[in-house]
Amino acid sequence: MSGPQDDQVTADGGSPGPEEGAPPSVGDDSAEDMLFRSVDRFYEEYLAEVVRRRVDGVHLAWCAQWWTHPEAIARIAAMWRAFEYLRHDASLGMSHWWLHHADPHLAVLMDPRTGPFVLCAGPGGHSADIGPLPGDPSPPEMWDHPAFSLDADEARNPSS
Repeated sequence: MSGPQDDQVTADGGSPGPEEGAPPSVGDDSAEDMLFRSVDRFYEEYLAEVVRRRVDGVHLAWCAQWWTHPEAIARIAAMWRAFEYLRHDASLGMSHWWLHHADPHLAVLMDPRTGPFVLCAGPGGHSADIGPLPGDPSPPEMWDHPAFSLDADEARNPSS
């Protein structure tokens, strides 16, 4: 069953844009559409202002120099991008953002036992003493399958 809108065409021959309140298409990161132009502005102007917790290092941890922790940068940047995308959904976008993005990321970031700020909660404040996860080099043949590597698929099926 088709309705009158199914046959609409814009003046340039294209289809009409998304309905009001619908999120933009994936990859639509035009600067004029962004509420916050950078991850640090998102943090300073939104996240730090809205999320208020008693950070005591025992129940919750945080580092004032969050931007020196690679995991914090990655997680806050992911929250920023998800926020920018989901804020366009007027019905459930922000609820989805809180429940499925902000809450899980903040729980990991603020965990005083295992989070990236675990050593920053003491009297000395920021500490960069936590290094990357340990790992010995793996045998290259272990990843020689398309399930693990795009290079493996190309090696099995050369296009030339």
